[in-house]
Amino acid sequence: MFGLGLPELIVIFVIALVVFGPKKLPELGKALGKGIAEFKRATEEVKETIETEVRSVERNMEIEKLKAAVEGKEAEIKATETIKAAETDKTAETKKTTGSETAELQVAKEKGTDAYGKS
Repeated sequence: MFGLGLPELIVIFVIALVVFGPKKLPELGKALGKGIAEFKRATEEVKETIETEVRSVERNMEIEKLKAAVEGKEAEIKATETIKAAETDKTAETKKTTGSETAELQVAKEKGTDAYGKS
C-alpha cells in the first residue's frame, strides 16, 4: 500500500509498544480500526451521493432533450395542420369560384350568349 513491508511494520509495532505500553496498545489498535472503518464508510457515502447526483443530472438532461423533441414535433404538427387548413381553404375558394363561373356559363348558354353577355 505505502511500500511498507513486514520489517517496517514490525519496527512500527515495537515503537508503538514502547510508547503506549502493552495495556494501551489493544485499545489503540481497536480505536484505530474503528476510525479507519468509519473513514471508509464516510468515503462510500460521499461516493454514493455523488453518483446519485450525477445520475439525477443525466436523467434530467435526458428528460429535457425528450421535452425539446416532443415540443419540436408538436410545432411541426401544428405547422402541418396550418398548411393543410390553408390548402383546404384554397381548395374551397377555388371550388366556389369554379362553381360560380360554371353557373354564369350555364346562364349565358341559356340566354344564347357567352360568359360576357355577347351573342
